[in-house]
Formats: sequence, structure tokens, C-alpha cells
Amino acid sequence: MKKPAAQPATPITLALLAACLLGAAAGCARPLLSPEETRSPFDSYDSVRGQYAPQKIFDDVGREKPNLQQRLSAKD
Repeated sequence: MKKPAAQPATPITLALLAACLLGAAAGCARPLLSPEETRSPFDSYDSVRGQYAPQKIFDDVGREKPNLQQRLSAKD
């Protein structure tokens, strides 16, 4: 019995492979904004007055999550 010959890759398969490779390469890139940079004039205002809240905090389990409660609460 003869084995069937391998079929050439279809354009859809090649496009899918290219998209996966580009996605993987883009995912390894440096983040657009660093956590140390000020994001807005409000961050600068808060840091000058000693009321700066970090962007992310760690919960009890050790997972990183956004610090929304402290950043959005009313300042003294």
C-alpha cells in the first residue's frame, strides 16, 4: 500500500500561521507605558502632595490586581 503524498499548505493555513507568529512576536514586546511613568496630571499632583496610590496591588493570594479603590477614592 502506498502512502498518500503530502498536500501543499493552503493559503488559509499559511495566513493563520503568519497571524500566530505575529501575535506571539507582538506579545513579547515591551509595554507601551512603564509603571513608573506618570499617567496624567492627576498622578503628578498626587505624588507631589504625598497622596500617590500605586497602580497595582497584590491580593491575599499574591495575584496582581488594579488598585482601583485607593486610586479612585476621595483625597484628603
